[in-house]
Amino acid sequence: MIFAVVVALIVPSWANSPTLPDRIEGAFFGCLVADALTLGSHYEYDAKVIKQAYGGTIQRFMGPGEAMGGTTHGVGWGRRNYHPGQKAGDQTDYGEYNLLALGYLASRSGAEATAAIRLEGLVPYWQQRVTSKSWGAWLCTQTKQTLQQVSQKVPYDRLGGMSNAMSLRHAAAYAVFDTEADIVKAARTLMFTHRNSEALGGGEFFGRVAFRIIHKGLKPRQAIEEVASEMGGWFKEKAKQGIAKFEEATDPTRPLSKEEFVDDLAMTSMARLWDVGKSEPIKVGKASPTEGTLPSSVYIILKYQNDFIAGLKANAMVGGDNAARSVAIGLVLGAYHGASAIPEDLRSTLNAWPKAEKLLRQLPLLRKLSDKGAEL
Repeated sequence: MIFAVVVALIVPSWANSPTLPDRIEGAFFGCLVADALTLGSHYEYDAKVIKQAYGGTIQRFMGPGEAMGGTTHGVGWGRRNYHPGQKAGDQTDYGEYNLLALGYLASRSGAEATAAIRLEGLVPYWQQRVTSKSWGAWLCTQTKQTLQQVSQKVPYDRLGGMSNAMSLRHAAAYAVFDTEADIVKAARTLMFTHRNSEALGGGEFFGRVAFRIIHKGLKPRQAIEEVASEMGGWFKEKAKQGIAKFEEATDPTRPLSKEEFVDDLAMTSMARLWDVGKSEPIKVGKASPTEGTLPSSVYIILKYQNDFIAGLKANAMVGGDNAARSVAIGLVLGAYHGASAIPEDLRSTLNAWPKAEKLLRQLPLLRKLSDKGAEL
């Protein structure tokens, strides 16, 4: 008995942590689950409306505008169904882009399967996918602009627009590449519809954070602070902003922690008004620009670090462009907790899960880990 107690005391803290394959799959499926949870409230900018519609909090995947009359209020863009081809358990355009990247990576074979992503192969695949009838989600402005550029024969190295809206699409890349440099390259290449340095850097930021959690076993805050320090400048300041707001919102001595809509207030308090020439100004913290998406995602990641699914649901309940945040939050928390932490009710109702799991496990790194006997 004494020996058993001693053994228990010396077991390292990482002994029960997710396996490497579980973390890789967690990063991908964390993105999809987080995104699917936002489908119902995507672009609804009033958190009070969402709470009332959902009877307190979201319990399951919802169809576009479900319980809200079938539409959401995209400030400046009007009330509409932004994802008319989607249903409960489907993805917004952010999740669809991660599925697109998975499909493309799975379509590569031979030496190309582990090679850097090249636009010569990706763009034709992308063009076919986003213009197909199966793409039932919103097409963002940058996607539409880039489609027009491709039709005009613009050189691939000049594609994309200058939107500062982050669009993280590389969740499947962790099943292919095992170096941080390769993940960064994949993250930036898959965001070829964007040329803005803040948007591209935001994808890189969360790409590096998730890599260090997956391969170095870092906790989210440690990884965030390391990457922020190394990237420096604007990205460091945005990360610090999110960390500071997390500390304020979780301090019981400060007023913010006592607010009913604490997460909504936290995000909007980090933001300026975004006047894009529309009829209604938007609080950037809830919209898609990286200046709000990055610190708001950091805030949710840290606040809900120990409650994976609660964090994904909390993000959905804030509204706005919650899908833009969802893929970053799901990537990082999924990498930390592993796919095994996703409950069965969400696995079985995420429509893309069966096919995506099959494709993901065909990718080179996961396949190699499986061949070596790593636990899947």
